[in-house]
Amino acid sequence: MKYQRAPLIAYLCLLPILLALAVWQLNRAEEKRTLLQLQAQRQTARILTLTADIPASSETLLYKDIQAVGRYDNSHQFLLDNQVSKGKVGYFVLTPFRLTNENKAVLVNRGWLPMGKHRLDFPDIRVDGKETTVVGRINRFPMVGLQLAGAEIPSDNWPALVQVVDTKILAKQLGYPLFNFQVELDERSANGFTREWQMPQTMTPEKHLAYAVQWFLLAITLTVLFIKYGFNKPHD
Repeated sequence: MKYQRAPLIAYLCLLPILLALAVWQLNRAEEKRTLLQLQAQRQTARILTLTADIPASSETLLYKDIQAVGRYDNSHQFLLDNQVSKGKVGYFVLTPFRLTNENKAVLVNRGWLPMGKHRLDFPDIRVDGKETTVVGRINRFPMVGLQLAGAEIPSDNWPALVQVVDTKILAKQLGYPLFNFQVELDERSANGFTREWQMPQTMTPEKHLAYAVQWFLLAITLTVLFIKYGFNKPHD
């Protein structure tokens, strides 16, 4: 018996792809398992005190509980636009928190507020500027699906409206450096608004394993079909 050319080419092209996808899903399952373990460890670890010595954009700090001593910069706050909560459009209030005795600040996400009747009808977000201790969790800033040109440029007025957070640009407008992450204000802390912080939604390791099994089964099915139909049948 001889192989038919077209089925052979299709088989040799598709089989490596199916196997590669299966192995990729297995690797993703292991990565997710490691990530979930890391998140659990950070959440149960002791609270970190935020200082200027901490790397400004360290990924190792994500989801870690922190505390910081300093003052809110009440005069220079940002409203992160187009944030939705329970079907309503509003803003996240990002307030610079300047660390005591250090020329550095972190943006504290004090929570969500609904948009007013008019586009420029900003909510009252004033906060006391006296020294205090902030408690919260380190996280990335909210992302957008499609970033338009200039979305990272804040408005000139205060509070400044911004579509996408770029801490380098905001730091330039503020006149002092910022950490490249936000602190989500603890839900029990004062000076906050609606806070329903969520952990990032990620596919579970079990889901990745299920997809890997599917790709392997497709590879087996392809092999069976090739064995059945990929040969020239002998003539009687």
